[in-house]
Amino acid sequence: MSEIIKTEAIVLNKLNYGDTSSIVSLFTKDNGRLSAIIKGGRSPKSKIGLIVDPLNHLQIIIYNKDTRDLQILSGADIISHFPKLKEDFDKLKYSYAVIELLKKLTAEHESHVRLFNGSVRILSLMESSNEHPALIFGRYFIFFLKEIGYEIQLDSCCVCGRTNLKGTDLGYNFEMGILCEHCRVDHLETYSLSAELFTYIICLKSSKKIETFNTATAEKAIIFMERYLKYHIPDFSGIQSLQLLK
Repeated sequence: MSEIIKTEAIVLNKLNYGDTSSIVSLFTKDNGRLSAIIKGGRSPKSKIGLIVDPLNHLQIIIYNKDTRDLQILSGADIISHFPKLKEDFDKLKYSYAVIELLKKLTAEHESHVRLFNGSVRILSLMESSNEHPALIFGRYFIFFLKEIGYEIQLDSCCVCGRTNLKGTDLGYNFEMGILCEHCRVDHLETYSLSAELFTYIICLKSSKKIETFNTATAEKAIIFMERYLKYHIPDFSGIQSLQLLK
């Protein structure tokens, strides 16, 4: 069965194919992640080939056939191409981390409208906000983990149930959850959380204003979340766009 699909999409990747065509990976609003071919897309006369580039937010038309893995992209119009974002190295780096997560960790043909809308919003914030892109990406990473089913447990000690955890150094067991200053002594921890780092991650999760921003703490929070994700998804090799954080 074939059908014409009109939807929004974020371009995740683009590769040359054959002499004149391109293959693109798209995260769509209504049909999840899918791959499509742009026939003749590398021709200077191809309007579609010129605007279908990584990070662009598009309105697209797909000729879809269930019996094939590679669909045909027959139309595209730009909603936003985020020009300011692409002129700033830090913003660009963290924006590529967004589409890398979508490409590596979302299922093909599985619709996730909330995740799509959240991803478009974060790219728009990268474009327009004066906040540091590491802070913006940190909020997105927390959101992304929850949406794919790996929400980070931070509310209470996983052993004793203590909830008043601020102001002390803590441990984290990637299987069980957070460990208070007392319980971390007798239980295996896979990551150490300073009081400052814990408070920062709590602010990310609750979208509270961060009074004093520290780039080093922001990067540590991203590394913590990345290692948490690696633990739960062994095939995940990390976010290549952010290798400079290591």
